[in-house]
Amino acid sequence: MASRALGLLALAACVAAVATVPRASARAAAERATVFAAASLTDVFPQIEPNASYNFGGSNELAFQIEQGAPADVFAAASPTYPQKLYREGLVEQPVIFATNRLVLAVPRSNPAHISSVYDLRRKGIRLVVGDPAVPIGAYTQRVLARLGLAKVRAVSREPDVRSILTKIELGEADAGFVYVTDVVATKGKAKAIRIPARAQPRVAYEVAVVKGAPHVDAARAFVFRLLGSFGRRKLAAAGFGLP
Repeated sequence: MASRALGLLALAACVAAVATVPRASARAAAERATVFAAASLTDVFPQIEPNASYNFGGSNELAFQIEQGAPADVFAAASPTYPQKLYREGLVEQPVIFATNRLVLAVPRSNPAHISSVYDLRRKGIRLVVGDPAVPIGAYTQRVLARLGLAKVRAVSREPDVRSILTKIELGEADAGFVYVTDVVATKGKAKAIRIPARAQPRVAYEVAVVKGAPHVDAARAFVFRLLGSFGRRKLAAAGFGLP
């Protein structure tokens, strides 16, 4: 209850801050926010704000770029880990959770390895692709495998972000890979999702924050306002994301 209360306070503070942005301000209208966002947001973010400039990738790599001074206005990650790290370092404003997600085991539409359960990963010859442990999808995958007693299952490659995993599955270069359910939805039938037992599901939460000293601070606040508002929430829900 305490963590939920803190989350609601952070959300209220964030909304209060972005609500001070004059929506009709000439400056905000002329600016384009530069948004550094997790790869799993590639499809939905342009639907929420088509006029922003996007840099999609692994949350860890994007956080590193911000630490190195990259000109980002907004940071949206697939885990609280990196926004909270940047917040402690004084590089972003208070992060707030804006969406949730679920992990699934994705397989190609044709499913040549005939995988029907996560436990089929124990079979020899399965080409499993996972995310690097430094990336949220990789860290979440490790938790899933450990909870299912599959920690010794070997992957043929570790990818830098979730979309790299999905690409290998779509191209038939992998038999299976752990991704978010929203990524499978985005393939429009090119991949299929195999459910993971509820006991093994990690808590997947997305956080967003305005970068301190953002080059386009008005546009950054307007982007976060739109994301947290009813329009952004409808788009997220339509794409399969959960809402906090």
